[in-house]
Amino acid sequence: MSSPKAYAAVDLGASSGRVMVGRVGPDSLELAEAHRFANRPVRVPEGLRWDVLGLYAGVLDGLRAAGQVASVGIDSWAVDYGLLDADGALLGNPVHYRDARTEGIAEQVWARVPAAELYARTGLQYAPFNTLYQLVAARSSAQFAHAERLLLVPDLLSYWLTGEQGTELTNASTTQLIDTRTREWSYEIADRLGIDLGLFAPLRRPGDPAGVLRPEVLEETGLTGPVPVTAVGSHDTASAVAAVPALGERFAYICTGTWSLAGLELAAPVLTEESRAANFTNELGLDGTVRYLRNIMGLWLLQECVRAWGDPELGGLLREAAGVPALRSVVDAGDAAFLAPGRMPERIAEACRASGQPVPRTPGEITRCILDSLALAHRRAVADAQRLAGHPVDTVYVVGGGARNALLCQLTADACGLPVVAGPAEAAALGNVLVQARAHGVVGDLADMRRLLTRTQPLTRYVPRGGTARWEAAEARAATG
Repeated sequence: MSSPKAYAAVDLGASSGRVMVGRVGPDSLELAEAHRFANRPVRVPEGLRWDVLGLYAGVLDGLRAAGQVASVGIDSWAVDYGLLDADGALLGNPVHYRDARTEGIAEQVWARVPAAELYARTGLQYAPFNTLYQLVAARSSAQFAHAERLLLVPDLLSYWLTGEQGTELTNASTTQLIDTRTREWSYEIADRLGIDLGLFAPLRRPGDPAGVLRPEVLEETGLTGPVPVTAVGSHDTASAVAAVPALGERFAYICTGTWSLAGLELAAPVLTEESRAANFTNELGLDGTVRYLRNIMGLWLLQECVRAWGDPELGGLLREAAGVPALRSVVDAGDAAFLAPGRMPERIAEACRASGQPVPRTPGEITRCILDSLALAHRRAVADAQRLAGHPVDTVYVVGGGARNALLCQLTADACGLPVVAGPAEAAALGNVLVQARAHGVVGDLADMRRLLTRTQPLTRYVPRGGTARWEAAEARAATG
């Protein structure tokens, strides 16, 4: 019997990147970390930027550590991009989505394309950092004037590895320039906003070939060519949802990490005005699916607090938080007031004070406030998604880093009144690997991929406790927080 094939998954998050090696056979799926590296945004006089050259160096180091692989796939966060000149050279470090340059831009966009019409065409919720708003903000810059090509972050790294340019569809759907019904560019929307879609490279789908590693890359990494690069769900959430170990359709998912992405997998978008008002987004997934979800601020709130407290040990914080009375104070975890970095413990305390709730003061109290608030936001998102889509569920799957947080998972089960299945924690990397393996004939369709996950990955089940009445009572307090 031949040994399982190895695939390298480049998985870039907002605070770190890593190269993982997945070994996939018909009845086996193993994942190991080859290399992890920091992703530290840099504030320069013109604003907040990504150190994309440092990320690329980390990718090369990771491929060297990974050893010989059958393919490479890249996923990352969404919306951000690099601009290339006519020679294919990068014109500057990509702007970070938390940069302030899009302040006030939405009103300019809506004056040309009303928000309701924009949603009806693209299905995307309003977020100030959507690529569409970034492009309108950048139009008058000297850098933009010299741009001949725009590549989203994972496509930029793929281009440097292979010399070939493309725009992967699941990530393109987060630009707010894709018609979610046709799964193609919306030229009408772009034309009305003065955006040249010719800046984008041709669309690719997950599983499409994306070139082979250049000779210079092979030399630097020590790999023996040819090594293909395969387009995966290059938006990390698309890869993570592909790795939800659900059997059947009656499930909700929460992809947890810096953000919580909570919602459903559907066959068609939900484009109603009620859906827009509820701030749900329709992003594209594998095999014609739609990721119908709400963006919630996520563990970013806790990450920023931990940074402000000098990086204390997380386990101790969670044990302290478990001893704090439940739902003592809650905030709206989706509030854009928490988007920017800095002073997070003080800002959470101020929000509680403003809504007349007890003010959390110790790290344990603030941590419990954050976790209760996230569970409450998960509850609202799962309930609203079912109602708006007419799609009932009986299980919630928590994947990503938050799957390791037992307190958050139990609170989410309690808040939703539904069982929670937690795992896999490395969902994005696993989804990345499985799409590569499928493209190379090792596994079958999406359902087959998920069956393999249920057979091979450790999963933990949490049963709801205590009824949902107290969570219902807490919702009004969070809404006024």
